[in-house]
Formats: sequence, C-alpha cells, structure tokens
Amino acid sequence: MPDWRRSVRRERSGMFFRSSDNGFVHPHASEITPQRVYQQRRAFMQHLATGAAGASLAAWASREAMAQGATARPGKLAPLPGKVSTVSGAAVMEKITAYQDASTYNNFYEFGTDKADPARNAHTLKTDPWAIDIEGLVKKPGRWDLADLLKLSPMEERIYRMRCVEGWSMVVPWVGYSLAELIRKVEPLGSAKYVSFQTLADPKTMPFVGSRVLDWPYEEGLRLDEAMHPLTLLCFGMYGEVLPKQNGAPVRLVVPWKYGFKNAKSLVKIRFTEQQPATAWNKAAANEYGFYSNVNPNVDHPRWSQATERRLGEDGLLSKKRKTLMFNGYEAQVASLYAGMDLRKNF
Repeated sequence: MPDWRRSVRRERSGMFFRSSDNGFVHPHASEITPQRVYQQRRAFMQHLATGAAGASLAAWASREAMAQGATARPGKLAPLPGKVSTVSGAAVMEKITAYQDASTYNNFYEFGTDKADPARNAHTLKTDPWAIDIEGLVKKPGRWDLADLLKLSPMEERIYRMRCVEGWSMVVPWVGYSLAELIRKVEPLGSAKYVSFQTLADPKTMPFVGSRVLDWPYEEGLRLDEAMHPLTLLCFGMYGEVLPKQNGAPVRLVVPWKYGFKNAKSLVKIRFTEQQPATAWNKAAANEYGFYSNVNPNVDHPRWSQATERRLGEDGLLSKKRKTLMFNGYEAQVASLYAGMDLRKNF
C-alpha cells in the first residue's frame, strides 16, 4: 500500500533521503540558481505561447526553452525536447518541482516501497530493446517498437500537476504526445469501451516483482473516452530529457486529473476491452482505491483526508498544506467526462 506512515515520519523529521554515492543528502536542485531561473523562465514562456500571442511567439518560446534546457542542468540522459503544446490545460502556471526532487521521490513498487528505492534500484531496468503490444478490440493489433512510437507524433512539453493519493504533489514538465494519436492509429472497434495498461514485470531486473504487496504485473485502466482526452499523455521524457528509469522509462502514461497510481510506468501492453479491467490497487484494496481515482477533495481515503496536499520541494521536504483542487485543477477540461455520475460512488 502507499507508504503513508513512512512519508509522515520524514515530513516531521524534516529530512528527505535521496540515493547518492556517499550516503549524504543532495541539495535541492531548486537551490541552484541556474536551474531555478531556467524553470521559472520556461514556465513563463510556455504560458505566453499558449495564450493570445499566437503561433510566432509559440515558435520563439519553444526554441528559447530548448536552448535554456540544454544549458541549465548538465544531464546524463539523452535530450528529448518538445514543442510548446497548445492543448488546453497543458501549461500550468506554477513553480516547477526541482528535477532532483521529482526524480528521487517516487512510487515504483517494482523497485521497492520506500520513496528512495526506485532511484537507488532502477538502474537494473533494461529499456533497449523495448516494445508495446496492442491487443484486444482493435482493427490493427500488433507490436509497436519504441522507435516507431517515438516518431508517431511530434513531441510536446506538457507542464502538469501530479497529485499522489498519499497527499503530496509536484509540478513536472513531461515530454510526449496525446495517447489519442496512438489510439486512432490502431482503430478501436465499436465494442471497445475501456483501455488497460500493463507495466513490465521482470523479476530479473525489477527486484520487488513477486513481493506480496501487489498482484503482478501492475495493471491500470481508463475508459476509452478518458484515454482519448487530449490531456492524457503517452510520455517519453521529462525536463527536456528522456525519462529516468525510476520515473517509468522508456514510456509511461500521464493522466493529470487522476491520482498518481493511475499513471502506469514502463508500459509493455495496451489492451482494448468491452468490460472494465481489473486494476492493481483496486484488486489489492477495493474499499480504498476505486477504478476512476479522480482527484477529489470531497472524497477521503479511508485512512486520511484528501482535502489538502503538500507540494514536494517547498519549505524542505514538503510545503505547508494547500487545498486540493477538484480534478487536480483540470475541472474545466475534464468535468464533462463525468456528467451525471455520482463521484462519491464512482470514486
């Protein structure tokens, strides 16, 4: 289960444990001036580019952002820049979480249940070669190699909020394109109503696969209309680089209005079905984790409130409490998907 008690102990102690060669805690990337300046400038340009300034400003901002990203933080991962997205809601005007924080405070139970475990253990993950199998109720089932997925549609940078069911949040610049681009290519049948997503489960490279915490492989699901929404992202990178292994390399799902566990990592299978698929956390604890898992401050987790959250990387480990936004702040874009539904019953 999400390790709430452990995160509370860390918050109270004021410590944030990250993996390192010498065992010491690394400084926050936000404490390094060039990184902070880059993040704020990039977010501002993204905001301008999606407003009334038009396509010419968007093109200029995209080039400038790429240049800033190339020099602001020397990275060890391959660059993966994305153009400025024009999708409504794709550029949150909030301070971006430091890369160091977003890449070292993770839930990825295949590599351990402690927040620092994925960054410490995920180096064993082999991401080449890689492919995703498309199965089920589609006209064009088959295997898509990573190289083909990368060139299917132009890459975009989407600055999204990410809200964890444990009550912490971050703001991340992801790189990818709308999952709808792939869905349209494989042509779902009329009987397809849901899409399931399966994560790699390789005990040779993922040391916690086989543990009793979950039923492996990890599976998640969306309704087809949720999967087709423009904000639903097939993601290949973050912060202008390819995804780190601990963040779900080489390809993952990002659905910004849902709790983080809906965002399946290291995808190897996408299946189209008529029936609602079983999902990992719903199977583990149906009374705690519903199929929809939309961010909803009015529906508490059975063991803690969802009315507030703490932003990662602010004021030490986590910031002071802030109010949780309905649909994680994407209500204007996605509320119509749930018109007429009881969002307490369908939590």
